[in-house]
Amino acid sequence: MSSPAAAASPAFLDRAASATALRAAPDMVVPDGIGLDVAPAPAWIERGTADYRRAGLALFLAGFASFALIYCVQPLLPDFARSFALSPAQSSLALSLTTGLLAVSIVLAGAFSQVLGRRGLIFGSMALAAAFNLAAAFAPSWPTLLLARALEGFVLGGVPAVAMAYLAEEIAPRHLGKAMGLYIGGTAFGAMMGRVGMGLTTEFASWRVALGVLGALCVASAIGFVLLLPPSRNFQPQRGLGLGFHLAAWGGHLRNRALIRVYAIGFVLTSIFVTLFNYATFRLSGVPYGLSPSAVSMLFLAFGFGIVSSSLAGSLADRFGRRPLLVAGFLIMLAGVLLTLSASLVAIAGGVALVATGFFIGHSVASSSVGPLAGMSKGHAASLYLLFYYIGSSLTGSMGGWFWEHGGWTSIVALTGGLALVGALLSLAGRRGEARPATTR
Repeated sequence: MSSPAAAASPAFLDRAASATALRAAPDMVVPDGIGLDVAPAPAWIERGTADYRRAGLALFLAGFASFALIYCVQPLLPDFARSFALSPAQSSLALSLTTGLLAVSIVLAGAFSQVLGRRGLIFGSMALAAAFNLAAAFAPSWPTLLLARALEGFVLGGVPAVAMAYLAEEIAPRHLGKAMGLYIGGTAFGAMMGRVGMGLTTEFASWRVALGVLGALCVASAIGFVLLLPPSRNFQPQRGLGLGFHLAAWGGHLRNRALIRVYAIGFVLTSIFVTLFNYATFRLSGVPYGLSPSAVSMLFLAFGFGIVSSSLAGSLADRFGRRPLLVAGFLIMLAGVLLTLSASLVAIAGGVALVATGFFIGHSVASSSVGPLAGMSKGHAASLYLLFYYIGSSLTGSMGGWFWEHGGWTSIVALTGGLALVGALLSLAGRRGEARPATTR
């Protein structure tokens, strides 16, 4: 567990704030070449300032664009299956390959951002990913589309981990939960509008037009982001960092039991969320419902609950602690999963809304826990969290296809409901001190 001194100093991103704080943090490993000289006092971005508003809007755009691009194909999976004569598990590769490559690239991006800086890397990732989405719109075959989606996931790695690191090192600690909640809210909005927009556009045009329009919109979001984001104040670039530095940083975090538990929670959260939404589209577009693409896409309006719940969860976690919010998030998800067993469309929609609410509560709280628990090398710690997070999406999301094909919706409920119970137990397993906010200033 991080010491209070460590928890209060996001300037630990690349070097310790002081030798005293490092000695007080037994879970941390100091990579070779990192000195114990005292760093300058951090210049926080305080809530209520113009820079805070600009940073919030910029990172909202980053969250919107990245998650819209990642998940825009989810409501299109049945269309892909029809267009290319695929099984549900095969069509799910359009999402699983993206998140799988994203998981790998996030780790690399977290390391490179230590040298390259934050803003430029996020902007480049957003712009390239939007370009690959445009390429997917014109893909002449299924393998070509999968290649474009895989490359899109790989270049997007520069957004999530680096955005989390920027927030952890620039935003005043007492406002970090709220700021992280706003960023997660942006991801919720992007995930919702990307999916809903895909369904509506496909209904009146085609899935190719839908992918192209979203690509163009995300290019504009990238430009808005780079114009709005305030320059880093507390980031100290590290030149000439070798592989040994990064291995030591990642190794130190992987020996931190508190972080390992948070990483496992991230894996479980996205496993439940992506699997349930992937195969809900097949369930509702098939017998007996037979909903059109635009009607199925309305299912994703449930993400609106995530926009609200993620922001509220950040504030509540800052006040009451993280563990109660995490447990509540998983129990809400479990209730939602069980409610989808009903044959009623109203009940299914209500269950999906509960799953979205619980997911964004859990993700907001878990992601804001990483920086304070990591102490130093926050970029590396954030990248590991997102590695586990997207591995859950990729592996469990594809594995869910086997459950769907062999056991129908009941098997999907058994899989995701069981994972929700595992997540709740992981949340309860933390030591009491880890459940409190990182700072009370």
